[in-house]
Amino acid sequence: MQIKRFKAENFRNIGKCEIEFTDGVNLIFGGNALGKTNVIEGIYFFARGRSFRSAQEKDMVKYDTDGFRIAIDYGSLDGEGSLEYASFGREKRRRRNGYPVRTARELIEGFKAILFHPDNLSLVKGGPEERRAFLNVAAAQYYPAYISDYSRFQTALDNRNALLKNASKGLFVDEGELLAWSESMAEYASYIYKTRVEYLKKLEVYVKDIGLKISDGKEEISFEYKSDVEEGFDRESAQAEYLKVLTSSLEKERIVGSSLYGPQRDDIIIKINGQPTRGFASQGQQRSIVLSMKLAEGEIIRDTFGEYPVFLLDEMLSELDEGRRRFVLDSLKGKQTIITACECEEMKPLAKNLIEIKDGQYVSAYR
Repeated sequence: MQIKRFKAENFRNIGKCEIEFTDGVNLIFGGNALGKTNVIEGIYFFARGRSFRSAQEKDMVKYDTDGFRIAIDYGSLDGEGSLEYASFGREKRRRRNGYPVRTARELIEGFKAILFHPDNLSLVKGGPEERRAFLNVAAAQYYPAYISDYSRFQTALDNRNALLKNASKGLFVDEGELLAWSESMAEYASYIYKTRVEYLKKLEVYVKDIGLKISDGKEEISFEYKSDVEEGFDRESAQAEYLKVLTSSLEKERIVGSSLYGPQRDDIIIKINGQPTRGFASQGQQRSIVLSMKLAEGEIIRDTFGEYPVFLLDEMLSELDEGRRRFVLDSLKGKQTIITACECEEMKPLAKNLIEIKDGQYVSAYR
């Protein structure tokens, strides 16, 4: 997979731009706060369906304008494609190959990208919500229907929580409606559980191999999925188990006013040589784990769809020591990579396309 072109209007601090990319390494460089990460954000939007930096689209609108537009042209084994997203207040426009599509799922099915970002270290040292977010994004690229499953689960969870909140206040709650939302929640929770566990098993195979290579055979990375459902359950058994847990927990949940069980509370226990890493892994080990997980994501996409995704490295290489930096660059040889950097002299010789930000413009120099 290869991105050919990124276009933006009134996106973050970008007034208007059109950037061409080549295969191999594309290096975007310039000083701080000039718009390097904005390009990465705009490209990755089409792999994730939303920004990795902000939940509020109003934050992506250039100051003193009323909306933004971003678009990419790309090539894949399926041929040439184009994606466009525009946001003007409540009006959203999604286009795929020039035709309108209604949902984020329809928009992002065609384009795959992996993001490396300094904040990724929260996968190891952050809370469970960070690891769930990773799984949600990665699983959605591997299995696009996951987006719909998760959306339906979230609807059931929100409605069930609304009823439980009323119960906690002593208000009337229709027991039939509460049971119906519990059943719906259990059904889609089982789909989420099945996809996450399946994905994590695939990821672990690659992560073990990559982690051993980074550490010269000293550190084997493994995962344990923590859930209300025992690992190894099939989807139907998981659904029955979720419903059992949800219905038996009602008395406690009525008191607190929210759902205490379900995949919205699951976690991944990351281990090195069989020992949990959270709170004990060094900075170097944390970086090795994240690099292994991100590179493994790319391998799963290659296995599933027959080609590698686009790799996006936002100020990530500066965070790595020389050994890990060399390992990442060697691993990405032959794959399209877009790198942003402030200090870039040592990376310039590696790049096929140098994109310098000058006076708000993105100026390319091909080799």
